[in-house]
Amino acid sequence: MSAPPAKVSKKELNSNHDGADEISDKEQQEAIEHIDEVQNEIDRLNEQASEEILKVEQKYNKLRQPFFQKRSELIAKIPNFWVTTFVNHPQVSALLGEEDEEALHYLTRVEVTEFEDIKSGYRIDFYFDENPYFENKMLSKEFHLNESGDPSSKSSEIKWKSGKDLTKRSSQSQNKASRKRQHEEPESFFTWFTDHSDAGADELGEVIKDDIWPNPLQYYLVPDMDDEEGEGEEDDDDEEEEEGLEDIDEEGG
Repeated sequence: MSAPPAKVSKKELNSNHDGADEISDKEQQEAIEHIDEVQNEIDRLNEQASEEILKVEQKYNKLRQPFFQKRSELIAKIPNFWVTTFVNHPQVSALLGEEDEEALHYLTRVEVTEFEDIKSGYRIDFYFDENPYFENKMLSKEFHLNESGDPSSKSSEIKWKSGKDLTKRSSQSQNKASRKRQHEEPESFFTWFTDHSDAGADELGEVIKDDIWPNPLQYYLVPDMDDEEGEGEEDDDDEEEEEGLEDIDEEGG
């Protein structure tokens, strides 16, 4: 029989372990220092990339302006373009009561303007025809960084006509009974113009700027769901009729 392996004392194990740790700690420290140096280079490149991207965005933002202008002129030829676009957008539609939609039928033009330094903010302008709700021909809301670098916003004061202030109507009368809401919504779409509580995370402003404004036509052309369901039922009926005819042909054969 072979002799059992010699036992190594705890003292010897700890001694060997401490030596390995000593070397390992030194290597780890050197690696950390090198990682920090490399990370600084990555951060420098990221900062440089951000500056270059900003310049490109500014360049193409200017190039897009004539096309935005041309698009606005064409949109003006289509009645109720903007109210239809907003109603068809799921997030904006959730904020619209019946009277909001009536007021937005007078909306003729929407414009989004990003400031020269794109990171510093933007403005959304809404142009209205003469309407029974307010005197303003234009309502705007502007988002920018204040002197301390914090996001803030300001907007037009809505000059409501007598008895027509939609922001003072009860939310129950504003909400459509058919809509299911997962969270509490403002009483009116127009309360957005007076809400400056969280300018850095203004969901409606960002939706209009980043989702609707780049291509409003895609929401204007969204088909009515009822029409789609009706067409689907007709297609099903046609398929059933065709299958019935095929069965008859097979039996006849």
